[in-house]
Amino acid sequence: MADEQMAVDRSGAPGDSTGRDLGDDAAGALGGADAEVPGEVLSAPIGTPTGAPPARPLDAIDRDILRLLQTDGRASVRSVAERVHVSRANAYARINRLIDDGVIRGFSARVNHERAGHGASAYITLKIVQNSWRTVREQLKTLPGATHIALVSGDFDVLLLVHTPDNRTLRELVLTRLQAIPEVLSTRTLLVFEETDLNTDPRA
Repeated sequence: MADEQMAVDRSGAPGDSTGRDLGDDAAGALGGADAEVPGEVLSAPIGTPTGAPPARPLDAIDRDILRLLQTDGRASVRSVAERVHVSRANAYARINRLIDDGVIRGFSARVNHERAGHGASAYITLKIVQNSWRTVREQLKTLPGATHIALVSGDFDVLLLVHTPDNRTLRELVLTRLQAIPEVLSTRTLLVFEETDLNTDPRA
C-alpha cells in the first residue's frame, strides 16, 4: 500500500530526531523462570496495581540485585546474596520488596528468535488517529510475533517490534493486519539486520 514504506535499519533501533516533547505529539494519541532456592517462595508477582503507593527509593544494593536478575533471572537467592555481599535473608527480603513495589514485574527467558524459527525481525512505526492509543494498543497486542509496543514522540506515534518466520510473513502482517486497523493512518517498516541484548551474562 502507498502508506507503507519499507526501510532498512542497520542499528536495529530507530530514533527520534525531532527533539519535540511528548506533549506535542504522543499526548494526542493517548485516549517463567524464578529467582528462588528450594524451600523459599517469593511473593506472588507481578505488576503494580492501580492506585498502588510509589515504590520505595532504591539503594546501591537494590540496583545491584536488579542488574544481576536482569542478567540471570534464574539466579538463586543464595547466589544473589553472595554477589552483592549481604545475608541470604536480606537478599530475600529485598527481592520480595522489589516485587511488591512493582519494580520487578516478572521473570522471563531471553529468546534467540532466529533459532526459535523467527528469521525476520522489524521495528514498525505507526501514525495513528488522535486519541486512539488505547484502542490501537489492544489490537497490536493480538498480533503474532509482537514483542514490544511503545507510545513515543516525534514523527510517528507508536513503535512496534515484531518477529516473524520470514519476510513474506512480515509483509502479510503489515499489509493485511496492521493496515486493516482503522485507527492506523500509515506505517513504516525498519528491518533489523542484527541486534544485541545488553542484559546478557558475560560468562555465557
